[in-house]
Amino acid sequence: MLKPKQKAGLLLVLLPFLLGFSSGEEPPVSPLADLLGKTVNFVILFGGLGFLLAKPLRKFLAEIGLSVAKTIQEIEKAKINAEGRLESLKERMQGLEQEVRRIKNEGEAAGGREKERILALARQESEKIKSFAAQEIDALALSAQAELKKHAAGLAVSLARANIERRLTPELHSRLIDESIHSLETLYEKSHSR
Repeated sequence: MLKPKQKAGLLLVLLPFLLGFSSGEEPPVSPLADLLGKTVNFVILFGGLGFLLAKPLRKFLAEIGLSVAKTIQEIEKAKINAEGRLESLKERMQGLEQEVRRIKNEGEAAGGREKERILALARQESEKIKSFAAQEIDALALSAQAELKKHAAGLAVSLARANIERRLTPELHSRLIDESIHSLETLYEKSHSR
């Protein structure tokens, strides 16, 4: 069974159709009457539709309004959360910049200490190498001196032999042999006389 509002709405919808039907025997209508009829039809049709649809339309618009208000509230909450996260990220970024500076300073300090340590080791190694080089140079110098002394002694012996051979004439040689024999005889006689 139809409710009274539904009956009234159905009547309003059908009324323009009922008014629009006419028998073919009627005299032609003037343009003003035709316009007036169409205007009345329009008002009845859309007035009835407005009357029937007002409550559902208000309900629909209220739901949409609530949905929009809820969406706006959610967007506000999301905006507040995003701003909080943004502030947190800004603080973290400032903290990261300080951390980067601290790490860079520590790295530079550690690099400086490592450089000093490496330079100290290099100086120690340099001193060891100098010491070993000095010892090797001393050893080579001593070896060269010994070699030079040996060579100089050989040259001195050669020069002495050459001098002796040059000065030693057969007469001198004979006289030296005679003196040696005489000194041996004297020595022999002394050793037997005791």
